Amino acid sequence: MGVFGRIRESLSRTKRQIVERFDEIVKFADAPERRSRALDVDTIEALEEILITADVGVAASERIVSAVKRRSPQGLSLRDLVKEEIKTIFAAVDHPLVVEHAPKITLIVGVNGTGKTTTVGKLANLLRTEGKRPLICAADTFRAAAVEQLEIWAGRAGVDLIRARDGADPAAVVFDAITSGKAKGRDPILIDTAGRLHTRVNLMNELEKIRRIASREVVGAPQETLLVLDATVGQNGVTQAREFMGVAGVNGIVLTKLDGTAKGGVAVAIAHDLKLPIRYVGIGEGIDDLVPFSADEYVDGLFEEKW
Repeated sequence: MGVFGRIRESLSRTKRQIVERFDEIVKFADAPERRSRALDVDTIEALEEILITADVGVAASERIVSAVKRRSPQGLSLRDLVKEEIKTIFAAVDHPLVVEHAPKITLIVGVNGTGKTTTVGKLANLLRTEGKRPLICAADTFRAAAVEQLEIWAGRAGVDLIRARDGADPAAVVFDAITSGKAKGRDPILIDTAGRLHTRVNLMNELEKIRRIASREVVGAPQETLLVLDATVGQNGVTQAREFMGVAGVNGIVLTKLDGTAKGGVAVAIAHDLKLPIRYVGIGEGIDDLVPFSADEYVDGLFEEKW
């Protein structure tokens, strides 16, 4: 199975949540005798309910439904209209990341329990298989288990790790990692930070200090700040992201545990409500189970025909 085919497979739980009801309303709405008519109220309400149930979110669901209402009599099928509108939502935020000065510094942030540390290891492995030479920086110095866990993942990925003693200043570890990365030609440098809530002022100040150190050592760094969100928490993840955006300079999302939830529609809510691109998705527990996000594969997989 190809990399992107695995995204389709990971959506099985979400598809089970929506596919039968969605197929029913599509079959009704696209019957030859109804194809040229406006959609009836019951069909519109059923479609909106299906989308919200899958955690697409109220605002995004309303936008999709509005687009469907405007379809012309000779237009696309209901299924294709829904897919087209969701792909448009993703396309609007899918801007390529421009890195003008090397090495690229990627800051990984998020709350505890989202799979942040394992994501760092998986991302390092993915980048290495793409021919890059990543370096991991263990800047979570307050939780000893995090560094030990990251050492294991770095070993599996076959990449170097820069760490410091427990309780050391995280910004100092970041400085060491960037210095080492420059000397050894490592690029990108992946910085694992401590899990934190946006309400913890001291931890957010620490994150700002890390950002200052990075920008001092590499112009424009950190060029990428990835927020790791757990797909199983659905709309709560959108709330988390909104709170981090204002204080952490987040410009991309990693959505983990997509294979373990029926709330996979939250990816649409993230793109629509937050105007942030989803860069990667976690689709399993193995080291190869982090893949680049593909809107086409995601949408085609979510709304593929049952038969």
